[in-house]
Amino acid sequence: MTIGEMLAATVPMARTLNLEFLETTAERAVVSLPDQGDYHNHVGGPHAGAMFTLGESASGAVVLAAFGEQLTRAVPLAVRAEIAYRKLAMGPVTATATLGRPAAEVVAELDEGRRPEFPVSIEIRRDDGAVTGEMTVVWTLRPGG
Repeated sequence: MTIGEMLAATVPMARTLNLEFLETTAERAVVSLPDQGDYHNHVGGPHAGAMFTLGESASGAVVLAAFGEQLTRAVPLAVRAEIAYRKLAMGPVTATATLGRPAAEVVAELDEGRRPEFPVSIEIRRDDGAVTGEMTVVWTLRPGG
């Protein structure tokens, strides 16, 4: 099972929004939100909450890809998030999430018994390439799996 399939199977919001996991590596994840009228806002684009969920889901996918081997001893948790809506989003949108610290550094902190925090940066784009949103989700690996 791929990380995208796992997230779609275990995270109800990912299923509800019909998110498409296009790419998932330990450095980045690309996730798409199809254009769906049920999730439009008052101006006909994807609702801000749907865009937030798209970005957070992309960040979770890269976190699982980077730290999946640590799941027996640590739980990944989102600590805080910030989003900026830059341009009107219309039609399908795609989020690209990038791990903000080398995974080896994060695992080294976990090995030292600390609870590491690390950012994931996300850009949300329309099909024409325009950036409609920028987001950062700070994650932690809570020891104790």
